Amino acid sequence: MRAVGLHEFGGPEVLRVIELPEPHAGPGEVRVRVHAAAVNPSDTLLRSGVHARALTGVPGPYVPGMDIAGVVDEIGPGTETDLSVGDRVMAMLLPVTPTPDGALENSRGGYQEYVVRPAGWVVPAPAGTSHEAAATLPMNALTALLTLDQLALAPGSTLVVVGAAGALGSYLVQLASNAGLTVVADAAPADEALVRESGAAVVVARGAEVVDDIRAHFPDGVDAVADIALLGTRMFDVVRDGGSLVRIRQADEPGGYQAESTRGIKVLSPFVPDYAGRPDKLDEVRRLAEAGVLIPRVADTLPAAEAPEAHRRFAAGGVRGRLVLTF
Repeated sequence: MRAVGLHEFGGPEVLRVIELPEPHAGPGEVRVRVHAAAVNPSDTLLRSGVHARALTGVPGPYVPGMDIAGVVDEIGPGTETDLSVGDRVMAMLLPVTPTPDGALENSRGGYQEYVVRPAGWVVPAPAGTSHEAAATLPMNALTALLTLDQLALAPGSTLVVVGAAGALGSYLVQLASNAGLTVVADAAPADEALVRESGAAVVVARGAEVVDDIRAHFPDGVDAVADIALLGTRMFDVVRDGGSLVRIRQADEPGGYQAESTRGIKVLSPFVPDYAGRPDKLDEVRRLAEAGVLIPRVADTLPAAEAPEAHRRFAAGGVRGRLVLTF
């Protein structure tokens, strides 16, 4: 089976086309013939070695990829599922998973031709979407959904999304607007129209003055901030007493930061693996996409063998939507 993986950590050049044993679906499992896998920040973190110390003693090769779309081509014996062979599906994967004793296991991600997962991890792709478009949804949309679930804001509340033009940011703006929140977003001039189309009610200029610009609109502070742009603790300054600050990365990850609560502000850190294997949540993503609430954003597609180039383009910044590898 063809896959794209790495035997050592480093820059994009460590990604190679490799051969792995072809997996087959066992009891309770389905196999997906992968047609598309999105490139996400988590993939670059795995590739670059951010988790290298935790993976000491865990044999490679490691295969990145948290998002896939494709077709069910095997269903394991005795598996209870509404899926059928030939169904177009999508799934979120975890390339590295914890074991019961707290260690890590190389479970391999989506940069491969075939993926086997428990049936509950796989749901139908939104009707009318391509494999490439469907592959942009699972991880990013689930992260956005988890963020809103944790915030539990009432309709009419104000939510600031910084980093609103990116894939995760735009999905969060779309979902928050649909939930009746007043969304405040930052954008460069070239992205302002995109951010407004996503549902932002107020758009401020991206850059050094973003905090002052938000406070000019909301002098008493907003109910919550989702810091997707990793601007750090200065975003506390735009949150009202008792509001919420969402950190998208953990403190020990690149761009992450410690954030001690102040003025009663809750600090939240959505951890999308908490929604792994939650077909109810992933199917909610499907329904929202079919209703036109979530608009998949494909920046470009590249053959899987060009994964190093995809990672280089991602690292260079300015990508709007997700780069997608095709198999």
